[in-house]
Amino acid sequence: MKKLFDSTVEPQGRVPRPGSRRRFLKAGVVLTGTLAGGSILAAFAPSRSWALEAKALDKRQAEALLIVAKRLYPHQSLPDAVYALLVKDIDAACSDAGVRKMVEAGVDALDEKAGGNWAAAPQARQLAVLREMQADPFFQKVRGQCITSIYDNQMAYKHFGYEGEIWSKGGYIKRGFDDLTWLPDPPESASPPPYAA
Repeated sequence: MKKLFDSTVEPQGRVPRPGSRRRFLKAGVVLTGTLAGGSILAAFAPSRSWALEAKALDKRQAEALLIVAKRLYPHQSLPDAVYALLVKDIDAACSDAGVRKMVEAGVDALDEKAGGNWAAAPQARQLAVLREMQADPFFQKVRGQCITSIYDNQMAYKHFGYEGEIWSKGGYIKRGFDDLTWLPDPPESASPPPYAA
Protein backbone atom coordinates (compact mmCIF):
# COMPACT_ATOMS: atom_id res chain seq x y z
CA MET A 1 0.00 0.00 0.00
CA LYS A 2 1.21 3.50 -0.76
CA LYS A 3 2.21 5.32 2.41
CA LEU A 4 -0.52 7.83 3.18
CA PHE A 5 -0.58 7.74 6.93
CA ASP A 6 2.45 9.71 8.07
CA SER A 7 4.53 7.97 10.71
CA THR A 8 4.42 11.12 12.81
CA VAL A 9 0.66 10.78 13.28
CA GLU A 10 0.18 8.27 16.04
CA PRO A 11 -2.74 5.81 16.20
CA GLN A 12 -5.61 6.89 18.44
CA GLY A 13 -4.92 6.67 22.15
CA ARG A 14 -1.14 6.93 21.84
CA VAL A 15 0.99 9.92 22.73
CA PRO A 16 3.07 11.33 19.84
CA ARG A 17 6.82 10.85 20.07
CA PRO A 18 8.68 13.97 21.29
CA GLY A 19 9.51 16.24 18.37
CA SER A 20 7.37 14.35 15.88
CA ARG A 21 4.55 16.92 15.91
CA ARG A 22 7.06 19.72 15.32
CA ARG A 23 8.60 17.85 12.39
CA PHE A 24 5.12 17.14 11.05
CA LEU A 25 4.06 20.79 11.25
CA LYS A 26 7.26 21.97 9.53
CA ALA A 27 6.16 20.23 6.32
CA GLY A 28 5.50 22.46 3.32
CA VAL A 29 1.81 21.55 3.11
CA VAL A 30 -0.29 19.20 5.18
CA LEU A 31 -3.69 18.01 4.00
CA THR A 32 -5.74 16.31 6.70
CA GLY A 33 -9.06 14.57 7.05
CA THR A 34 -11.05 12.01 8.98
CA LEU A 35 -12.46 8.71 7.76
CA ALA A 36 -16.16 8.10 8.44
CA GLY A 37 -16.65 5.94 11.51
CA GLY A 38 -18.72 3.21 9.87
CA SER A 39 -16.66 2.88 6.70
CA ILE A 40 -14.63 -0.19 5.80
CA LEU A 41 -11.51 1.96 5.61
CA ALA A 42 -11.94 3.26 9.17
CA ALA A 43 -11.53 -0.31 10.44
CA PHE A 44 -8.64 -0.98 8.04
CA ALA A 45 -6.62 2.22 8.63
CA PRO A 46 -4.30 2.66 11.63
CA SER A 47 -6.27 5.77 12.64
CA ARG A 48 -9.51 7.49 11.59
CA SER A 49 -7.49 10.66 11.04
CA TRP A 50 -5.22 10.90 8.02
CA ALA A 51 -2.59 13.39 7.00
CA LEU A 52 -0.63 13.93 3.83
CA GLU A 53 2.58 15.91 3.69
CA ALA A 54 3.41 17.63 0.39
CA LYS A 55 6.92 18.95 -0.13
CA ALA A 56 6.79 20.49 -3.64
CA LEU A 57 3.16 21.61 -3.83
CA ASP A 58 1.67 24.55 -1.97
CA LYS A 59 -1.70 24.29 -0.22
CA ARG A 60 -3.65 25.81 -3.13
CA GLN A 61 -2.10 23.37 -5.61
CA ALA A 62 -2.60 20.35 -3.34
CA GLU A 63 -6.24 21.19 -2.69
CA ALA A 64 -6.91 21.85 -6.38
CA LEU A 65 -5.40 18.47 -7.34
CA LEU A 66 -7.50 16.69 -4.71
CA ILE A 67 -10.64 18.25 -6.20
CA VAL A 68 -9.53 17.49 -9.78
CA ALA A 69 -9.26 13.81 -8.81
CA LYS A 70 -12.74 13.88 -7.26
CA ARG A 71 -14.25 15.54 -10.34
CA LEU A 72 -12.56 13.22 -12.85
CA TYR A 73 -13.29 10.00 -10.95
CA PRO A 74 -16.30 10.66 -8.71
CA HIS A 75 -17.32 8.01 -6.19
CA GLN A 76 -19.83 9.26 -3.68
CA SER A 77 -18.57 7.21 -0.74
CA LEU A 78 -14.84 7.06 -1.54
CA PRO A 79 -13.01 8.96 1.23
CA ASP A 80 -10.71 11.89 0.49
CA ALA A 81 -7.87 9.80 1.96
CA VAL A 82 -7.87 7.71 -1.23
CA TYR A 83 -8.05 10.75 -3.51
CA ALA A 84 -5.16 12.27 -1.53
CA LEU A 85 -2.92 9.52 -2.89
CA LEU A 86 -3.02 11.37 -6.23
CA VAL A 87 -1.73 14.52 -4.51
CA LYS A 88 1.04 12.49 -2.88
CA ASP A 89 2.09 10.94 -6.21
CA ILE A 90 1.98 14.23 -8.14
CA ASP A 91 3.95 15.88 -5.33
CA ALA A 92 6.61 13.16 -5.68
CA ALA A 93 6.64 13.61 -9.48
CA CYS A 94 7.27 17.33 -8.93
CA SER A 95 10.84 16.47 -7.90
CA ASP A 96 11.35 16.75 -11.69
CA ALA A 97 11.55 20.48 -12.49
CA GLY A 98 9.61 20.06 -15.75
CA VAL A 99 6.71 18.30 -14.04
CA ARG A 100 6.67 20.86 -11.26
CA LYS A 101 6.52 23.73 -13.75
CA MET A 102 3.70 21.97 -15.66
CA VAL A 103 1.68 21.41 -12.47
CA GLU A 104 2.15 25.00 -11.31
CA ALA A 105 1.08 26.31 -14.73
CA GLY A 106 -1.84 23.86 -14.83
CA VAL A 107 -3.26 24.91 -11.47
CA ASP A 108 -2.78 28.58 -12.44
CA ALA A 109 -4.71 27.87 -15.67
CA LEU A 110 -7.54 26.25 -13.67
CA ASP A 111 -7.84 29.41 -11.57
CA GLU A 112 -7.61 31.71 -14.58
CA LYS A 113 -10.27 29.85 -16.58
CA ALA A 114 -12.56 29.76 -13.52
CA GLY A 115 -12.21 33.53 -13.12
CA GLY A 116 -10.49 33.28 -9.74
CA ASN A 117 -10.23 30.37 -7.33
CA TRP A 118 -11.06 27.18 -9.27
CA ALA A 119 -11.27 25.07 -6.10
CA ALA A 120 -13.97 27.38 -4.68
CA ALA A 121 -15.99 27.52 -7.92
CA PRO A 122 -19.29 25.63 -8.20
CA GLN A 123 -18.89 22.02 -9.31
CA ALA A 124 -20.51 22.71 -12.71
CA ARG A 125 -17.93 25.44 -13.40
CA GLN A 126 -15.08 23.19 -12.28
CA LEU A 127 -16.22 20.49 -14.70
CA ALA A 128 -16.58 23.00 -17.54
CA VAL A 129 -13.00 24.20 -16.98
CA LEU A 130 -11.70 20.63 -16.91
CA ARG A 131 -13.49 19.90 -20.21
CA GLU A 132 -11.80 22.96 -21.74
CA MET A 133 -8.40 21.65 -20.62
CA GLN A 134 -8.72 18.03 -21.81
CA ALA A 135 -5.94 18.37 -24.39
CA ASP A 136 -3.58 20.13 -21.95
CA PRO A 137 -0.50 18.10 -20.89
CA PHE A 138 -1.28 19.00 -17.26
CA PHE A 139 -4.76 17.51 -17.55
CA GLN A 140 -3.41 14.38 -19.24
CA LYS A 141 -0.72 13.93 -16.58
CA VAL A 142 -3.21 14.23 -13.72
CA ARG A 143 -5.86 12.09 -15.43
CA GLY A 144 -3.36 9.33 -16.12
CA GLN A 145 -1.92 9.42 -12.61
CA CYS A 146 -5.43 9.28 -11.12
CA ILE A 147 -5.98 5.81 -12.54
CA THR A 148 -3.00 4.39 -10.70
CA SER A 149 -3.11 6.53 -7.56
CA ILE A 150 -6.82 6.17 -6.84
CA TYR A 151 -7.46 2.57 -7.85
CA ASP A 152 -4.20 0.66 -7.35
CA ASN A 153 -3.91 0.62 -3.57
CA GLN A 154 -5.17 -1.46 -0.66
CA MET A 155 -7.62 1.20 0.54
CA ALA A 156 -9.38 1.28 -2.85
CA TYR A 157 -9.36 -2.52 -2.96
CA LYS A 158 -11.10 -2.62 0.44
CA HIS A 159 -13.60 0.06 -0.56
CA PHE A 160 -14.59 -1.58 -3.84
CA GLY A 161 -14.41 -5.16 -2.54
CA TYR A 162 -11.55 -6.23 -4.79
CA GLU A 163 -9.35 -8.89 -3.25
CA GLY A 164 -6.29 -7.96 -5.30
CA GLU A 165 -4.19 -10.13 -7.55
CA ILE A 166 -4.67 -13.83 -7.01
CA TRP A 167 -1.81 -15.36 -9.01
CA SER A 168 0.58 -15.42 -6.04
CA LYS A 169 -2.11 -17.20 -3.98
CA GLY A 170 -2.59 -20.06 -6.42
CA GLY A 171 -5.36 -18.69 -8.61
CA TYR A 172 -9.12 -18.45 -8.15
CA ILE A 173 -10.07 -22.12 -7.83
CA LYS A 174 -10.77 -22.99 -4.17
CA ARG A 175 -10.56 -19.27 -3.27
CA GLY A 176 -14.21 -18.33 -3.64
CA PHE A 177 -14.48 -18.43 -7.41
CA ASP A 178 -16.34 -21.73 -7.22
CA ASP A 179 -18.70 -20.79 -4.35
CA LEU A 180 -21.73 -19.91 -6.49
CA THR A 181 -24.72 -21.10 -4.49
CA TRP A 182 -27.70 -19.55 -6.23
CA LEU A 183 -27.49 -21.65 -9.43
CA PRO A 184 -27.41 -25.44 -9.78
CA ASP A 185 -24.06 -27.05 -10.54
CA PRO A 186 -23.51 -27.47 -14.29
CA PRO A 187 -23.04 -30.96 -15.69
CA GLU A 188 -19.47 -32.24 -15.91
CA SER A 189 -19.67 -32.16 -19.71
CA ALA A 190 -20.08 -28.34 -19.62
CA SER A 191 -16.59 -27.79 -18.21
CA PRO A 192 -13.22 -28.85 -19.54
CA PRO A 193 -11.03 -30.83 -17.16
CA PRO A 194 -8.97 -28.62 -14.80
CA TYR A 195 -5.46 -27.72 -15.89
CA ALA A 196 -2.91 -30.00 -14.22
CA ALA A 197 0.32 -28.25 -13.30
